[in-house]
Amino acid sequence: MKIESSCLTPPKTFRPATYEIPQYACDTHAHVVAADESTYPLVANRSYTPVPTPEDDYLAMLDATGMDRGVLVQISVYGTDNRYMLEVLRRHPDRLRGIGVVSPDVSERELTAMHEAGVRGLRLNVLYGGGVGLDAAQTLAAKITDMGWHLQLLLDARQLPELMPRLQKLTVPIVVDHMGHMPVAFGGQHPGFQALQHLLREHGWWTKLSGAYRISELPAPYDDVTPWAQALVEAAPDRVVWGSDWPHVAVAPMPDAGELRNLLATWVPDPAQRHRILVDNPARLYDFPKTEGSAS
Repeated sequence: MKIESSCLTPPKTFRPATYEIPQYACDTHAHVVAADESTYPLVANRSYTPVPTPEDDYLAMLDATGMDRGVLVQISVYGTDNRYMLEVLRRHPDRLRGIGVVSPDVSERELTAMHEAGVRGLRLNVLYGGGVGLDAAQTLAAKITDMGWHLQLLLDARQLPELMPRLQKLTVPIVVDHMGHMPVAFGGQHPGFQALQHLLREHGWWTKLSGAYRISELPAPYDDVTPWAQALVEAAPDRVVWGSDWPHVAVAPMPDAGELRNLLATWVPDPAQRHRILVDNPARLYDFPKTEGSAS
């Protein structure tokens, strides 16, 4: 079923920052959607139809929210057709990195070309139509182990207890989207959330402090997510990153990326730790160019 009505146009203006945004801050999760659907067609088995959010809109959002760097994630509605994202990446080699979506039979040549464009990981998606699922995990992990890439998982953390034995065998780092994409109403003692914390602490996994509006039962500022986010930061302070999840597809009402960025002031009151989350951790995970004075 296509989710049409909830794919609203994201705002063009954003809440001002409530704390000093450090230089080289990175928004690690956003998507671009081309305006030209004839050149970049959407897959038939998609779960929703997004509005166009092309390159210029994306860069304007980064600028307005104070983000010097960004990571584009291949959106599910394009399936394994990464062309538009790769074109955007190639135009901004120092500022942007990407996470691709490929089929298990992807060639080494294609992966090499994606790496040269700025891709540093592959996404597996079990929540939305158009993605590549977990059945491909072992095959893809073997193909990217020597490239220094990671696998990014879009799943519901309630699935983790069952999946842990299989996922822990993978030979690459794992990044979990949207704090586990599990409703916080289930509580921090739920086996799924406990499993996520265990994987962060004991197995070197990562997670993104993103998508608060997807897991909260409250309106902004999503106060019920605060203990959830803080528990993840405590579990792995060097392996959490932040993302806006712009343009906030398949949800209503439309969030404000500036307000989402400002949540870090509550979730992570310590400026030094916020610097790690916004600058140092993503620089390491996504292989951004070294900068003077960089800790990564």
